[in-house]
Amino acid sequence: MGSILVTGASGTVGRAVAAALASTGESVISAVRNPAGSEFALDPPAGTPRAFDFSDPTGWAGAFAGVDRLFLLRPPAIANVADTLIPVIDTALAHGIRQIVFLSLQGVQFNPATPHHAVEKHLRRRRAPYTFLRPNFFMQNLSTVYRDGIRERGEIYLPAARARTAFVDARDIGRVAARVFTEPGHLGSAYTLSGEQSLDYYQVADILSEVLGWRIVYARPSVDDYLARLAEQGAEADFIAVQKMIYRVVRLGVSACPNRVIRRLSGDPATTFRQFATDHRDVWS
Repeated sequence: MGSILVTGASGTVGRAVAAALASTGESVISAVRNPAGSEFALDPPAGTPRAFDFSDPTGWAGAFAGVDRLFLLRPPAIANVADTLIPVIDTALAHGIRQIVFLSLQGVQFNPATPHHAVEKHLRRRRAPYTFLRPNFFMQNLSTVYRDGIRERGEIYLPAARARTAFVDARDIGRVAARVFTEPGHLGSAYTLSGEQSLDYYQVADILSEVLGWRIVYARPSVDDYLARLAEQGAEADFIAVQKMIYRVVRLGVSACPNRVIRRLSGDPATTFRQFATDHRDVWS
């Protein structure tokens, strides 16, 4: 049996997937843009590092040497999947890949405007040996993308109104990915991964307040105010557009429904937000 190539291995989800796979004894190849870089050297993901760049097709064939399975995710900076992820898929299939686990998006089947939809469509069209993981919002968004607002201003500033979200911990995605790679019966399947709790951002702020020991508030801005703040902070237009779309979906309640798919696939319950906040409390200190 060959190795598993994990793209985005230095990021939040890829790192969790590489770690979970390595813990099962699988041979893991962690794909990173620059294995010799200082940032990578300080905090390497699990597995053997291998240079891989979605924007450099000359290195794709070599990346699949000895690989028979692929964990594929779309880096946030990549909007044009037609010139990146889709030809990577074709390269993988040409090298005889026997499973592609694609990190997609909750509700993607109803949202053809997303790049994830195009990737899923291509995998189906190619009759690829796919498994789709469609996660809800990551808890890690609050400890990374939105961390500074919480840490520096004591506020969660997002236009979600009173809508609820069944947040998912990236570590749980890693555990699920490890199972679908190492157990039979998952080819051609699509799994929506949500937490087992559904929380609004007032509740999220209350839990953070209790765990951190200081007051966090949910500011509940309007969409226009939120987008204006992003622009003032220098956010790219593509990022602003994605944020507008994301929180429209949230306000429609698409992300509100909890489920037990993580429990069913991994054998353990989904991580609660309180446990996540406790485990990561230092990032907001």
